[in-house]
Amino acid sequence: MFLSACVKMCENFQDVRKIEVVKDSQRVSERLIEILVSAAESVIAEKNAFTVGLSGGSMVDFLCSGFLRREAKVDLTKWKFFFCDERIVPVHHSESTFGTYKRKLLTFLPIDEKQFIPVDTSMTPSNAAIDYEEKLRKNFNDRIPVFDVLLLGMGPDGHTCSLFPGHPLLEERERIVAPIEDSPKEPPRRVTFTFPLLNAAKLCVFALAGDSKSDMVARILQNQEDFPAGRVCPLNGTVLWLLDQRAASQLEVTLET
Repeated sequence: MFLSACVKMCENFQDVRKIEVVKDSQRVSERLIEILVSAAESVIAEKNAFTVGLSGGSMVDFLCSGFLRREAKVDLTKWKFFFCDERIVPVHHSESTFGTYKRKLLTFLPIDEKQFIPVDTSMTPSNAAIDYEEKLRKNFNDRIPVFDVLLLGMGPDGHTCSLFPGHPLLEERERIVAPIEDSPKEPPRRVTFTFPLLNAAKLCVFALAGDSKSDMVARILQNQEDFPAGRVCPLNGTVLWLLDQRAASQLEVTLET
């Protein structure tokens, strides 16, 4: 069973923001896989491929847990994975997002490593961002790539990807992938998707669980305060906030069973 509610539309956007509240973090992980598999089936039937943007943090654990609990097998051969942001560290480093997915997700899922399109972290952030943008354009053949699904997280300061409060990259309108040399969160050197790319996606999913998320969730979704995560509002798609009851505990919404 899950609870759902809609909130006000994002300012200057269509009514694209939705909330889904589920019992606990386990159900977040299960529901995340249900959403992904449903989207994949529809998209693959239409265009024979499915593109997913991955975030670090707790997202890899949600995916691992959700896939492990799913009884029915999922054909992942036509899925292609990209990275919404990456830290400029070696792949074997504990802070490497791609390295974390290799260690955790690839150990038990039938995914060819070639299905992952990683950031080249041997380069400087500036060159890595240019290189990754070229990879995206090559894979999508679009001026601004349109992802089927972007899986996003949110930090305690309201940041998403490597887009931090008050940072100049929040106002970036030309580049779809940008370098950052001064991240307020370690490590400082990173590459990140920007809002023109995030808001071109068909579906963006924030998957959040725990009491530590509840204050910022309420500030963004209820109080409409301006934080980076709240600026994710796809122009021709949907943003879904998938929350457990603890993360949603400070929201005042009408829930439907």
